[in-house]
Amino acid sequence: MAKTDVANRFIWFKGQIMNVNDAKVNVLSPTSQFGLNVFEGIPCYWNDAQKQLYAFRLDDHYDRLLRSARLIQLDCRFTRDELRKALIDTVVANEYDENLSVRQTLFVDGFGSWGSEGPVEMFVAPIPRGRTSAEYNKKGLHCCVTSWRRISDENLSPRIKCGANYINSRVGQREALRNGYDTCIFLNEVGKVAEGPGSCFFMIKGNRLITPRLTDSVLESITRDTIIQLATTELGLEFEERTIDRTELYLADEAFLCGSAMEVTPVYSIDRYAIGQGETGALTKEIHLKYLEAARGELANRKNWLTPIYK
Repeated sequence: MAKTDVANRFIWFKGQIMNVNDAKVNVLSPTSQFGLNVFEGIPCYWNDAQKQLYAFRLDDHYDRLLRSARLIQLDCRFTRDELRKALIDTVVANEYDENLSVRQTLFVDGFGSWGSEGPVEMFVAPIPRGRTSAEYNKKGLHCCVTSWRRISDENLSPRIKCGANYINSRVGQREALRNGYDTCIFLNEVGKVAEGPGSCFFMIKGNRLITPRLTDSVLESITRDTIIQLATTELGLEFEERTIDRTELYLADEAFLCGSAMEVTPVYSIDRYAIGQGETGALTKEIHLKYLEAARGELANRKNWLTPIYK
């Protein structure tokens, strides 16, 4: 069992491990006023047989975090080893032996403006997966195509995983909830399928897995890449990365959204069109199970994706 409850968990904040309630950010800081931060949601999976917790594709998450910091021009002072040590020390301090989502955020502190490059600070905050947002804990999703368009590389690049970008996700998600859906799917600025709010979209036609191109206003998702590798190599599925029209959504045999927090969650309907039989499809289930096997350390050829937390 964890040493702490969620409301009093330990986090890493400005070089110290402390109770989350003791961590303070200046209300006038650029991160507070303008969402000037970049972050990763890093999944960790508990293997009960091995009594080990594995951080999943940690180096890939740090690659993306540092790319985001570079693109948004933050003066990041942390090395990869410091990023890794902060995460491990925080999880160990809480004594977690369950699946987690760990938020690791680089943020601009101080009294600057939206144009500031620093000072850059960091926090690391783990949370058990069952305590994350409601849409990340549903067995299946009823989606709408939101009237809001996805941000693009021409205005606020979805390639940068920064706090401010998620206001775009928020407006689509809030529209979906107001209209009785679980979540939404965004179209990009030219009306082609992009992704969900904080999640990537896949559909299945026959034995073929299809997803939008990265240049269709899609985050360079680590889960997306994981799914593609597992589906094509371990499961032998055909794969196609291409632009997708809206009407194709309604004709899919199966569909799902995926992400570090969402894992692989089937889409039951889109705009009240049932997807397949309106339940979890066979291939979607198979892909999800293979993803969990990889994340828990049960695939011998995917051990390189894992970072053990406990010595």
